[in-house]
Amino acid sequence: MAMDNDALPGERQVKILALLGEHGRVLATDLAARFGVSEDSIRRDLRDLAARGLCRRVYGGALSQVLDFTPLKERQEQQTGRKQVLARRAVQLVRPRQVLMIDAGSTNSAVADALPENMELTVFTNAPDIAQRLMDKKGFDIYLIGGRIDRRVGEAVGGQTVDEIRRLRADICFPGACAVDAESGLWSMATEESLIKRTMIECSGESVIVVSDEKLGTTAVTHVVPISEIDHLVVEHSASEELCAAFEQHGVGVHRADPQ
Repeated sequence: MAMDNDALPGERQVKILALLGEHGRVLATDLAARFGVSEDSIRRDLRDLAARGLCRRVYGGALSQVLDFTPLKERQEQQTGRKQVLARRAVQLVRPRQVLMIDAGSTNSAVADALPENMELTVFTNAPDIAQRLMDKKGFDIYLIGGRIDRRVGEAVGGQTVDEIRRLRADICFPGACAVDAESGLWSMATEESLIKRTMIECSGESVIVVSDEKLGTTAVTHVVPISEIDHLVVEHSASEELCAAFEQHGVGVHRADPQ
């Protein structure tokens, strides 16, 4: 990041808010380097902004106060290259003849696209989009889990969906991730979504969380599962070494994607 050490605290906070609006998340270490000040100064800025309701403090930095309720179709058109690179690394964890459970989400859409053909995979999904992406691929048995469709997130939710998932057993599940933190675990934006993700994890031998940098070390609205329930974390090549090490200390297998 470029140095900007002439900024006064008030000016610096305005620029921090602009960065939050652009990226959704900032790290104290990066901001300190950008503005040429100490991390203590940045932490004071973030405390001030959080006290005014302009951001949410999290470990190592802050999140935008604006929650991402962008519809699935719009999210699928954003950062496509990054998601494809993550997906290519994620599917390397899949073995022939396994049973998969795949949750909705723009990154999981990329995972479905990246799954190789002719591996005799069985896929259960509550996302019509995921099922559609797999239909023309060879070597897949596809099962669509029913329930009320939440158009915003593009998935079946509710009691029927949960009941159907509870009757299944999968080798690996790919729950969608809104945020994941090394201390508190996996987070979602809404209660119904979190229940779906939690049930998938409970009914699977292994869980794989695929996340972009801005979701690492953060929290969201609704807690899904503690860190002990997460087996694998697939991250971008640029993911913070410190954050990755924190996950590894909790027994999570961290898999870094190739550079773009």
